[in-house]
Amino acid sequence: MITRKRLAVGACGLLAALAVGLFPASATAADEPTAKEPPKVDLVLDVSGSMRANDIDGQSRMAAAKQAFNEVIDAVPAEVRLGIRTLGADYPGDDRATGCKDTKQLYAVGPLDRTEAKTAVATLAPTGWTPIGPALLGAAQDLEGGNGSKRIVLITDGEDTCAPLDPCEVARDIAAKGIHLVIDTLGLVPDAKTRAQLTCIAEATGGTYTSVQHKADLSSRVKQLVDRAADPVVNPVATEGAKQCAGAPQLKAGLYSDRETFGEHRWYLVDVLPGQELRASVSIGADRAVNNDYGVLLRATTVHGREIVRGSEAGDGRTDVLSTGLRYPKAEIDGPDSDAKPVPETVCLQVSNSFSAPASVKTTPGMPVELTIDLVDGPDEASDAAAFGLGRGWWLLAVLALAGLLAGLVWGWISRWRISVWRTN
Repeated sequence: MITRKRLAVGACGLLAALAVGLFPASATAADEPTAKEPPKVDLVLDVSGSMRANDIDGQSRMAAAKQAFNEVIDAVPAEVRLGIRTLGADYPGDDRATGCKDTKQLYAVGPLDRTEAKTAVATLAPTGWTPIGPALLGAAQDLEGGNGSKRIVLITDGEDTCAPLDPCEVARDIAAKGIHLVIDTLGLVPDAKTRAQLTCIAEATGGTYTSVQHKADLSSRVKQLVDRAADPVVNPVATEGAKQCAGAPQLKAGLYSDRETFGEHRWYLVDVLPGQELRASVSIGADRAVNNDYGVLLRATTVHGREIVRGSEAGDGRTDVLSTGLRYPKAEIDGPDSDAKPVPETVCLQVSNSFSAPASVKTTPGMPVELTIDLVDGPDEASDAAAFGLGRGWWLLAVLALAGLLAGLVWGWISRWRISVWRTN
């Protein structure tokens, strides 16, 4: 997985330093950097009839969930905006259409009143259906607005009962919106079908799946996920690559997210100054069932189509993420033009994949792509292989061709000499 840099913290530090240097000590609070937006978490709890089962440490699943929620509410960090949504809590009947709409916001996402939240949870009793898909759509709406981190924590003891609205497809659609909403799932004493569905939901958004057998595990895991939402993270910037280099989006150093369908090529542009080194990496997540034999290609070319350098990775078998990267150092300008204003070279980055899937697997939305761009000072030492440009394919081919030519000439001369000696004797 790509290493996530804590750019948000660094940016705040830089702004603070500029404020101290540019403004007097008597500056008012209005001159200070804007505070970071608080993280939001929506806990989504299954209150369907199956939650009556008494198989978690001698308690019902509902009782264990309530106890865990009370402990989590007590421990929520002050900066987290918490909400609670239920599914299957109100309609006890057999009408499918009505049962599959049974999801509501029990406690609105916002500053937490711990007593009020606990009172709301205490009123819950196992009742109806398991509309996971509609509940996820509702939770995504609960978390709308703002640029802070957003997380849904889904706790359920069974798979969705409201198909054809597949909750896994719902999760992919949410991820495709580029709002960087993560869904974590917890299965209470889950069977194989429930595990598969909850794993798929989590993988679609970069979240995690956890199987829970004991109430202590449930409480500690939910606390951990809520605390994780409060950690400073870097949210990738949503972008959309072009089908060719011309007209591709211009990217700077940073972290970006996109979507790519099976076998697709996407292009992006990066400007590299003389003396800089471009370092790029890409990861594509296989968030659904895929066929064996697949690969990911990251290729840098000139705007005229000449390849500069490439990185690729291939696999055979189920994988969650496939990644590759490349480096391209651009030499300093020497000679009479070295004092002139440097002109950047525009590099085209191509991201391609060779994933395929069975006919039953939906290809839309595309698979998640995460692209990292970094521009650093170029290498100073000639011992650095990148300084020779050996990463560039044509250099390596030229070296191999020259070595082959010399070896052929030497071998031919030795062969002719041996034949001449043999005829003489």
